[in-house]
Amino acid sequence: MRNKHIKKEKETVVGIFQKSRNFGFVVPDNKSFETDIYIPKKNWKNARNNYKVVVEIIEYPKKGKNAEGKIIEVIGNADESWVDMISLIKRYKLPSMFPIPVLNEAVQCGNKVDKKDIPNRVDLRNENIFTIDGADAKDLDDAVKVSRLENGNFKLDVHIADVSFYVKEGSLLDQEALIRGTSIYMLGQVIPMLPQELSNGICSLNAGEDRFAISCSMEINEKGKVVSSSIYKSIINVKERMTYDDVQKIIDNADEKVVKKYEKYIEDFKLMEELAGILKIRRLEQGYLNLDIAESEIKLDSDGKPIEIGKRKTSFAHEIIEHFMLTANETIAEKFYWLQAPFMYRVHEEPDIDKVKELNIALSNFGLKIKISQDDKIYSKEFAKILEKVKGTEEQMVVSNMILHCLKVARYESINKGHFGIASRYYCHFTSPIRRYPDLFIHRIISEYLKENYDVPEKFLSKYMEEAESRAAKASERETVATKVERESEKIKKAEFMQDKIGEEYDAIVSSITSFGMFVQLENTVEGLVRFEDMGNEYFIYNDEKKQLIGEKTNIVYHIGKKVKVKVIAASKALAQVDFSIVLS
Repeated sequence: MRNKHIKKEKETVVGIFQKSRNFGFVVPDNKSFETDIYIPKKNWKNARNNYKVVVEIIEYPKKGKNAEGKIIEVIGNADESWVDMISLIKRYKLPSMFPIPVLNEAVQCGNKVDKKDIPNRVDLRNENIFTIDGADAKDLDDAVKVSRLENGNFKLDVHIADVSFYVKEGSLLDQEALIRGTSIYMLGQVIPMLPQELSNGICSLNAGEDRFAISCSMEINEKGKVVSSSIYKSIINVKERMTYDDVQKIIDNADEKVVKKYEKYIEDFKLMEELAGILKIRRLEQGYLNLDIAESEIKLDSDGKPIEIGKRKTSFAHEIIEHFMLTANETIAEKFYWLQAPFMYRVHEEPDIDKVKELNIALSNFGLKIKISQDDKIYSKEFAKILEKVKGTEEQMVVSNMILHCLKVARYESINKGHFGIASRYYCHFTSPIRRYPDLFIHRIISEYLKENYDVPEKFLSKYMEEAESRAAKASERETVATKVERESEKIKKAEFMQDKIGEEYDAIVSSITSFGMFVQLENTVEGLVRFEDMGNEYFIYNDEKKQLIGEKTNIVYHIGKKVKVKVIAASKALAQVDFSIVLS
């Protein structure tokens, strides 16, 4: 039994309770806790067999003896669909409830703008400004407008909710937002960074309501270059709350009813489409990595049980907002970089050379290769060329995922280091202050610079220089947790979905090769493992260099991207995994 990974600070553990007559054990959800936890009968609380529980560790394992604990909370039957999500919340100690004083502070912000502040803002309430989001979105923190200038250039206005006006530094709301760092989007529920009185109320750019914003207006030429920009405080009133689907129908002229409903704004959306197309071309030419990885769409019933899994559908309407937000983020980052302001940048450094060489071995299965310069320099354009070559092919999803795993993880830093994936020298997160603390943080800095007409006091600079570094580290840490939770929630629900599919056969593609088998991915994005013993009656040789499995008798070669037929042989919600066997022809 290996105990070296078990850290003493793990005071509570979430797992499944298994009981016998006089004692019980809890099998931890977290597999890094490599021992079951012995529970004396007196410490069972009211737990039943196969119930998810929270255990407080009394004694850590030593000299071959299991850890010992007592149950402090019973979550519910592990077979119930809603229990797994609550278990994740408990396991990662997520702050799912807001303290009453924080909620009281949120209520005090009210649901109407403060009229006293209106004269200090540019009044844009008569302009054709729109939000464009998914149909289910409730926290609407960005709105846009595109117009044509007399010189032929475009004017792109990006209006972002002025959350910093309501969430003052050091307030209870601010302290809670810093602890949370980001909103977490688990299946079927959201753990928001801010209470709904703000996130869905006064800070959300709801159509027909006066709202305060921080605005970034950019003049963009016919080649997609930002030639000038301005940043200012504004008051807006969104004309229409648009969905991606409706905007796509308008630009495609695909739905007579939708086109008729928004006919007076048709020109606005056509201009958006034109500008976004220009920005996209410029970005791709610069080496922007358009990974285009299909996200999973998991539909749950009223009990939280997964009933349908597939690829989330996207359209150019999604790209319109993506390119507008990227442009605003770059513009803000570059401006404040040259001001030498205390700031928080979104940093994404180039990948390690060894990882790229390893990627090239896998890419050789497709006849592809990332070019590396003589001085071992790696350029995002080379990755972009590969992505363009596989676009629209059956291998696109696998190649995109391979490239994604080769890249470093983006993070927040107080020092600008550029963004490899976006092929940008200056980048920050400015556009989502309702759900990300870094955006809220830089909104405060922007607000101070605007208030002081860019002549900020030294005391402010020194204070925020120090805060930028510590809060960037905190935000990166919380983002890592959020990503883990969101991915794990998907894996759990995918496994649950496949539990009643045992024996069914599917077409799949090999997504990775390991020394113990291979992972395959179905068309619906479900991924699972095929172990050696489930690949037929022969011995397989693992070629680490070429990332291949070679059959000793048949010489069959399995490599990344190979199409295979598989059968579901096991699926476990508790383990969040699916197992397949190869169907031999």
